[in-house]
Amino acid sequence: MKISTKGRYALRMLLDLAAHQDGGYIALKDIARRQDISKKYLEQIIPTLNKADILQASRGFQGGYRLAKSPDSYTVGEILRLTEGGLSPVTCLEQMPNKCVRCSECSTLPVWQGLSRVINEYLDGITLQDLLDQQAGQDPGACGL
Repeated sequence: MKISTKGRYALRMLLDLAAHQDGGYIALKDIARRQDISKKYLEQIIPTLNKADILQASRGFQGGYRLAKSPDSYTVGEILRLTEGGLSPVTCLEQMPNKCVRCSECSTLPVWQGLSRVINEYLDGITLQDLLDQQAGQDPGACGL
């Protein structure tokens, strides 16, 4: 499984909105500038987030976007499932019940079910607020292992 640019950028955009939520509505151009993401690309992500009622939008001079709920209400898993269409490591787990003709005799199915469970539990255990808190305590120059 690989998270697409759409999923990664949606997460960064929502994290940016969470970090600047005290400023009211945030213009898309400001998010694009801070996150170094094309405004046009963000415009393509907005409809998916609007449809799921994750964002509130305001038009006009002071218009922009803000989170519809507090940052601790959104999990990374929820955001990625929305933008990626799912997080299943294999196709046969994308629908329930499993419609694979080999399902009852597949000796690898428990591996994929376990991996799916771990992925979803991990990502559902992290909120935007958790990421903000982590970022606040992180060395700005630190970048991975």
